[in-house]
Amino acid sequence: MAERFSLKDHLFNAQTVGQLAHEYAQALPHFEADRFTREALSGFDGRELMARLDWIADCIEAQIPRDFNAMAEHLEAAMPAPLDPRLTDDDFGQFIHAVPGILAVRHGLEAHRERAMGLLYEATQRFSMEFYIRPFLNRWPDETLSLLREWAGDANYHVRRLVSEGTRPKLPWAKSVSLSPDQTLPLLDLLQADPTRYVTRSVANHLNDISKTDADAVLQRLDAWSKEGAQQKKELDWMQRHALRTLIKSGHQGAMEAQGFRSDAPLNARLVLERTALNIGDTLKLTAEISGDADASVLVDYRIVFARPDRRTGEKVFKLKQTRVTAGKPLILTKAHKIKGDATTFRWHPGPHRLILQVNGNDLAETPFTVR
Repeated sequence: MAERFSLKDHLFNAQTVGQLAHEYAQALPHFEADRFTREALSGFDGRELMARLDWIADCIEAQIPRDFNAMAEHLEAAMPAPLDPRLTDDDFGQFIHAVPGILAVRHGLEAHRERAMGLLYEATQRFSMEFYIRPFLNRWPDETLSLLREWAGDANYHVRRLVSEGTRPKLPWAKSVSLSPDQTLPLLDLLQADPTRYVTRSVANHLNDISKTDADAVLQRLDAWSKEGAQQKKELDWMQRHALRTLIKSGHQGAMEAQGFRSDAPLNARLVLERTALNIGDTLKLTAEISGDADASVLVDYRIVFARPDRRTGEKVFKLKQTRVTAGKPLILTKAHKIKGDATTFRWHPGPHRLILQVNGNDLAETPFTVR
């Protein structure tokens, strides 16, 4: 059996710890690289990914001054060169360079806010400080938001991205922030016309987060940006699709119509399964036939309502096709859906299930099937 991939071991190991030790030893003559490497590696067992980062910070902290201003100077001196400013996307940096952010929060949050924010500014050009700006947003919301408004116009696109990514309501892995859309949407207004996809992707993800609690605010903002015309149409169209993906998946009518899929389009559908009784490991083969009296753009998804052992049900949406229906000419779509016994996001259980065909947010056809 193949060994299971371990992200924590991939990110934190002898090679990456050795790299960090070299960087600090090169910049700080007193830094004992061998000691740091030995201590850091010996403490990894039993620690998960984020805990390993904290431990690495502990080991760095043991060899630099305790005074925060001096500590920040040492951390900045040991930073590698900034990430390549000529790139425009997917240049996240290395997790080992999160140490300045950890120590900025640990020692600068209360008594050294301005110096700590300066440290985050430098550090985010090496590794995103999206996790570490959030304690400052919670502790010093007005001061931090004011600074972020300045950073939204920074020449470095990693700094600009931090403005959006660090304030996201539902940032994965991160602590929550007590900010409302009224506080963060003005920041996105400053970033929506950014020329860098790394930034606009973050803006779209931020909007997608907001859409889960305030769909109207997101739709209104996208409409305002479209009328403003500051962003290239192709890029804004991409941002809109990305920002509305959760609403589209749930069949939200306003999001559908914003994407050009009319919820009132006169459409009919039929759904047929090759077999209606299957075993785990089989393939569910479906055929959907969609017709209409007029041409129409269609977004076709299907939902599976799952049986669960406790007699409750679960539900999951799957993409099928984005296309057009021609008047008087049925559109035929087919799909083979594997009933995996080792699915990672949900489990199949024996019992009655339902397959629902969703077109432009409307449920147009449904058929039952059984998993044995």
